[in-house]
Amino acid sequence: MPNVVSLRIEATDGAARVGTLTTSHGMVSTPAFMPVATQASVKALTSDEVSALGAEMVLANTYHLMLRPGADVMRQLGGLHGFMRWPGPILTDSGGYQIYSLGHRVDVTDEAVAFRSHLDGSLHVLSPERAVEVQEALGADIAMVLDHLTAQPADHAADEAALARTLQWAARCREAKRRDDQALFGIVQGGLHLDLREHAIQALEDIGFPGYGIGGLSVGESKADMYGMLTNLHAMLPQDKPRYLMGVGAPEDLLEAIGNGVDLFDCVLPTRLARHGALFVPTGRVNIRKAAYRTQEAPVDPTCDCPTCLNYSAAYLHHLCRSGELLYYRLATLHNLRFIFRLLDEARAAIREQRFMVFKEEFLAQYAPADESVRVEQRRKWLARQESKRD
Repeated sequence: MPNVVSLRIEATDGAARVGTLTTSHGMVSTPAFMPVATQASVKALTSDEVSALGAEMVLANTYHLMLRPGADVMRQLGGLHGFMRWPGPILTDSGGYQIYSLGHRVDVTDEAVAFRSHLDGSLHVLSPERAVEVQEALGADIAMVLDHLTAQPADHAADEAALARTLQWAARCREAKRRDDQALFGIVQGGLHLDLREHAIQALEDIGFPGYGIGGLSVGESKADMYGMLTNLHAMLPQDKPRYLMGVGAPEDLLEAIGNGVDLFDCVLPTRLARHGALFVPTGRVNIRKAAYRTQEAPVDPTCDCPTCLNYSAAYLHHLCRSGELLYYRLATLHNLRFIFRLLDEARAAIREQRFMVFKEEFLAQYAPADESVRVEQRRKWLARQESKRD
């Protein structure tokens, strides 16, 4: 089958790289961030607004769209591009993350995944073949193989078993692929075990994929472990194919991954934080609900060129958020996404000018990430809830 997705590397600075990703629906400047359009919508925004912020590519969720409106409806309506009025490239995940996040509703075997719908409790079966079929109905430019994701850290035996299943499913997905205008990416799993990651890459190369998702990171491990794995994977992955780090979107994580040669990202973090009152500014996240913003006439970030900061005060955002007004969701989402796109614009420029490490160090010198101990504790509580539901 023809290779409909390709990456041209145009500049490098150490491991960091700038390029152009070519797809059936146009080109994307990399490294690039894909806003998550879970149900064919980036929450609170129109497709035109998302594009105006700087997005060239978006991600949609296979699990949710196969449940509602359904693959047959999407096929009948011509796929995602026309349905959501997004003319540019689209990537769809396979549903593998839901195996992980909805564990209490899921039964996993080598053959397929059986799960109960979170909408009405109805039973569904997602096999590798079905995952490809649904994504072909959605019409994405890049589809992902079905994979088995494990929470981290996990022992070697658990990650080895999950990887074996992932590789078996990857081969079946590749065999099931029919559309010539859609690329199918493999997913590198293996947890925090280098030998498993190396085996995964070699096996996926043998099957033959035009690009690679990096899975199984930002799922409970420490940032140090994630960053160390990214450094190792840079040396192990093919240099001429796109690399997509799945589910990562914190500013500090984006810069670390770019410094290790990653080309594509997606994450709900910027939009989810926005809806809950957390806004990105050059010094870190701020909570717009705090009383300090009640009378602030200046925008939340005077350096930002987003429609929110150009037109509205922090006091107005504070009022909208505290009042539960729907307009707050739109204005906050516009701001957080624009912050991320500006960050990547600046990162690409820095790589081209051979000053990426200086740019990264200067950004991180003033940007305070969220406290990792809080993040880890929140993750621990979430996993405990999943385990209690399984019981």
